[in-house]
Amino acid sequence: MDVSPLIWWLTIGIASAVLLFDVLVIGRRPHEPSRRELIVALSVYIGLAILFGIGVYVFAGHEFGTQFFAGWVTEYSLSVDNLFIFIIIMSKFAVPRQYQQKALLIGIILALIFRGVFIAVGAAAIENFSWVFYLFGAFLIYTAVKLAMEGGEDEDEYEEPAVVKFLERRIPLTSQWTSAKMFIRENGKRVATPMFVVVCALGTTDLLFALDSIPAIYGLTNEAYLVLTANIFALMGLRQLYFLIGGLLERLVYLSYGLAILLGFIGLKLVFHALHENELPFINGGEHVEWAPEVSIEVSLSVIVGILAITTILSLLKSRSMTEKERDDATGPRSM
Repeated sequence: MDVSPLIWWLTIGIASAVLLFDVLVIGRRPHEPSRRELIVALSVYIGLAILFGIGVYVFAGHEFGTQFFAGWVTEYSLSVDNLFIFIIIMSKFAVPRQYQQKALLIGIILALIFRGVFIAVGAAAIENFSWVFYLFGAFLIYTAVKLAMEGGEDEDEYEEPAVVKFLERRIPLTSQWTSAKMFIRENGKRVATPMFVVVCALGTTDLLFALDSIPAIYGLTNEAYLVLTANIFALMGLRQLYFLIGGLLERLVYLSYGLAILLGFIGLKLVFHALHENELPFINGGEHVEWAPEVSIEVSLSVIVGILAITTILSLLKSRSMTEKERDDATGPRSM
């Protein structure tokens, strides 16, 4: 895929302009957004992602268009899992609803920065070392197994990152939520606010999630431009999604298992690709492993959408049955 420097800079410039607009709007008027505001903004972001994917289809071809949509859907699903951790962090630090927009926006900006760095590093590694696919694949399979064993994240089990604990011990900190600022003056001294700690917690979480998401999308496309744009579109509507479906996320009880299967599938796909392109001397004498299957991007997209659809349906059915059982326990079983 031949992407000119002009297109690269236009893409980065437009994404920066959208984020800057969000920063200016939220900075002027911290508030809890209305449902209509959320639906309109989320519809615009999703619509833009779909239009962009169609544009890739038209101008770059079917293969790259499918790669974008597969990458976008994968990154979006991983971002939803990230969003669940954001909800736990907001709850743990008792962030007032009117300040949560700003915290989320800063977290999303940090996520874009971290992912941008990992995208550049990943692209350079793939360009020079074909064996890096072995590492990516093994890491994703390990992550999938770990995620499946842990299951859903429970609020009581959440533990502050070591970086946050270190900051809380080392810097002057006020426990009062008086504004959305990260530093204020208190009794003549400059002190950090809870917002600063929350942003650090979100940033640490973003860094950890970038370690999963970037190898995952490189298992679907080697095009750094598509990797970047899929991540941008997946993160752009995350703030609105947080407020719109915060309650729904708690009902996606099988989300972690679905993502584990998804990451495991992409991890195996990466290992097969590495075997097919093998150059390591201690594997098959440094020759390509011809029997290793190449999973097409169309199959990958179908599997990804299927996994997420089945996970969502089963989660909602399970959540519904749990709710009915809780209601029966409270009021007694319904008469026949």
